[in-house]
Amino acid sequence: MTAVIENENTVSPTPPEKPDDGVFATLREAPRAVRALLFGGFISRLAAFIQIYLVLFLTDRGFSATQAGLALGVYGAGAVVGSLAGGSLSDRLGARAVTLISMGGSALLIVSILYAPTYAMILAAVFLVSTVGQFYRPAAQTMLTELTPRHRVVMITAMYRLGLNLGMTAAPLIGAALLSVSYNALFWGEAAAALIFGGIVMFALPKRAPRAAAKAAEAAQEAPAEGRGGYLAVFADWRYSMYLVGMLFTSIVYCQYTATLPLDISAAGISLWWYGAAVSLNGLIVITCELAMTKVVQKWPIRLTALLGLGLVSVGYAIYAISPLPIWFMLGTLVWTLSEIIGGPTTFAYPALAGPERLRGRYIGAMQSVFGLGTAIGPVIGTLVWFQVGRSVWLWAALLSAIGTVAGLIGMRDPNKTDESRTATASVT
Repeated sequence: MTAVIENENTVSPTPPEKPDDGVFATLREAPRAVRALLFGGFISRLAAFIQIYLVLFLTDRGFSATQAGLALGVYGAGAVVGSLAGGSLSDRLGARAVTLISMGGSALLIVSILYAPTYAMILAAVFLVSTVGQFYRPAAQTMLTELTPRHRVVMITAMYRLGLNLGMTAAPLIGAALLSVSYNALFWGEAAAALIFGGIVMFALPKRAPRAAAKAAEAAQEAPAEGRGGYLAVFADWRYSMYLVGMLFTSIVYCQYTATLPLDISAAGISLWWYGAAVSLNGLIVITCELAMTKVVQKWPIRLTALLGLGLVSVGYAIYAISPLPIWFMLGTLVWTLSEIIGGPTTFAYPALAGPERLRGRYIGAMQSVFGLGTAIGPVIGTLVWFQVGRSVWLWAALLSAIGTVAGLIGMRDPNKTDESRTATASVT
């Protein structure tokens, strides 16, 4: 398109083309550090064997099923603590340092489980593995946000989630192959993957992201004047606290497919093949469709995306209550899977955009910790309610999810308007 000459001295420039926010353009133009984090996240989940095979390992060592289950619960508790600690550390030390600590520390701790002589020491090692290994999650999201243009953060988050999902899908198969050799091969394999991720981080990530480094001194000076610091400042943000409540309720309901759904299908006398088909349907749609869906929804108002992302969880689980027939189980799974591919990247990217830059890691850590807590206690709550009320559990799940949707929407604000407000306030002061 040629420029139009309005007179001898004035030239009307060609209007800039709209930026391409598609998958390939975003990945092609992403900094090397971002691509390294995307690949590293995939590697970390590809070798996430401990959580999958921990129960089998402990029962093989002669411990009871109850002891093995307790160890798995300890692992979940460590993930919650690790998200909170990782968020705080990433604000203080930077994402690169925290990820190196996470990968190096977890590699040593993973191997220690093999040689722990007592059950108590195994529990301690499991807790530390989960805690330290989780440090990198808030740190990685923090750096992805700092190195990515704001209009592409949701797409980058979707790519990061895809890597995690692909890794988690392949991990059981790779773990089974290593387990056919020995448990030593399994645990050393996960430790090696952590060291590989650490090596990628060491050579590909900057010591501090440019924006974070530029504002570190300024944030340190502002924090005392603003009163609260750390997680007290996060939870003092009442709207964001409402968002956390919404994410907690949603995660409690979302994970019911892992425990309550197979119980309900089995009790209805339906082949568990249908359960496998429902879970496979979820995985297939998320892996193949989430990026394409994100290309569309990243341009929507953030609260509209969240409404569909959170609200369809309620609708999907309510469909389960209609009748214990395979078609309703499949349809319900399809609906709440749509909620995941529509709203997942946005709801996980939102914490990085919601808070002040000096607390970005803590905002991310708080959300990831709350979501992890929900997925840890959700199966326990769901199965207990199912044993008490039977198939009415799905109505209760839908109600809790609807409440979570309302809380989440109340808690969300437009990140762009929030930034404008902060900028205006800073200029006045």
